[in-house]
Amino acid sequence: MSHIKSIPALTLAGAKAMLAAAEAEGLRNGWNVSIAIVDASGGLVAYSRLENTQPASDMIAINKARTAARFKRPSRLLEESVAAGRHALLAVDGALPMQGGLPIVVDEHFIGAIGVSGVTAAQDEQVAHAGLAAFVR
Repeated sequence: MSHIKSIPALTLAGAKAMLAAAEAEGLRNGWNVSIAIVDASGGLVAYSRLENTQPASDMIAINKARTAARFKRPSRLLEESVAAGRHALLAVDGALPMQGGLPIVVDEHFIGAIGVSGVTAAQDEQVAHAGLAAFVR
């Protein structure tokens, strides 16, 4: 029996393709956003901040991506849980329950996430979806 298994992993080329597509979506809409792409453990792989994006969006985008990667679900679902009264999530270290983080899933393996911050929550998620759509499996 083998104690090693092969699983898909996020590559820098894949992260750059996602970043370019997310940037294009932000620029197309005139949205100043920060975009972060992390690996399965939440380690930063690629990052971009469009001009005139508020500085606070830097860490928010990274933490949205880390939340989606580590919890293996869109960060919006945690936000909805908090809104529904599950306030204990606010005390979980490393959780940012704000819409705009989406996991990257390949063959049922969670290999990373993309997080966006800078505009409304729905617009952040729209930019994240654009980046995710560019990911080549």
